Amino acid sequence: MPTDKQHLNLVIIGHIDHGKSTMMGAMLIKTGAVSDREARELEKLAKENDRESWSYAYVFDRLKEERQRGITIDLAFRKFETKTKYFTIIDAPGHADFVKNMITGASQADAAILVVSGKKGEMEVGIAANGQTREHAYLAQTLGVKQLVVAVNKADVYEYSEERYNEVKDAVSDLLKNIGFPVKKIPFVPVSGIKAENLTEKTDKLSWYDGPTLIEAIDSFELPPKPTGKPLRVPIQDAYNIKGTGVVPVGRVETGVLKKNDKIVIMPTGFKGEIRSIEMHHEEQSTAEPGDNIGFSIRGITMADVSRGDVMGHPTNVPTVVTPKGNWTGQIIVIWHPTAIAQGYTPVVHAHTAQVAAKFIELSKKLDQKTG
Repeated sequence: MPTDKQHLNLVIIGHIDHGKSTMMGAMLIKTGAVSDREARELEKLAKENDRESWSYAYVFDRLKEERQRGITIDLAFRKFETKTKYFTIIDAPGHADFVKNMITGASQADAAILVVSGKKGEMEVGIAANGQTREHAYLAQTLGVKQLVVAVNKADVYEYSEERYNEVKDAVSDLLKNIGFPVKKIPFVPVSGIKAENLTEKTDKLSWYDGPTLIEAIDSFELPPKPTGKPLRVPIQDAYNIKGTGVVPVGRVETGVLKKNDKIVIMPTGFKGEIRSIEMHHEEQSTAEPGDNIGFSIRGITMADVSRGDVMGHPTNVPTVVTPKGNWTGQIIVIWHPTAIAQGYTPVVHAHTAQVAAKFIELSKKLDQKTG
């Protein structure tokens, strides 16, 4: 584990087919997070599947599958390093299932890259009423992701046009401003994921652009203050039964500090135990702080005692739980909905890593987002 670099959690968001996987695959290769040997193997696999132009995307998606298959303690597949920081990529983009995954990922993120295709027509679809550029940006802001870089992708398709870049920048800026992002502080970086251009090095094809490369832009993200003084809260992302080790829950420390030998309680099961070991990026740690994605072993725990959506804390300050028959009051933002939302509406609520069916028993008031 690096000790001289700040650690941030990064989520990649954006509309379907705007080039998220290709761009991030190229970035991982360019920064050395993926070895040359692995890159060649995946390029060969892409050719064998008649998907040669997808070789960078194969890098990203193949690593994502590795994470989902096994016990990669850090939740993400690689450390991704810049000059002053190292990033954990929380959640790889998907298609139909991505919104629920994105909610979990964004709730754990310190910063985001919003990938927007500059190709004519694609940007416009993404920012439309039901587009995922709009939806993901709203979700990120609502879930507390305040630091953002916009990658204006597919520069090779829009022929490195400054005019088209400015069209995209203006349209997306208007969207982000309306959502509540500080647009003047957000870098808009023209890139070509498939050509790996302006990711880590500048290109002459974008001679009109005098801003940072993508890696320089994300290197400027600031480390948010860590709420170490608050009670321990670790939402459980998953749990694995590892031969020779036992049950290993995985999650991100949201608040407080977890230490080896700490007494803990998991809610809502009520299981109480003691931390035997903590791991991050495959290395054992004595403590874990807010922002750390960790795996940990607990004395006496079984798979029946823990599952995705549970929350771990200390017995001296037990996590609050809404029971299946319990009520709670919340504020919601309607991004887009095909019909009216009324009393009796039955949504699925995504809270940190949990997904729970719910029912609206009362709508107490309606607020205008702009005027309050």
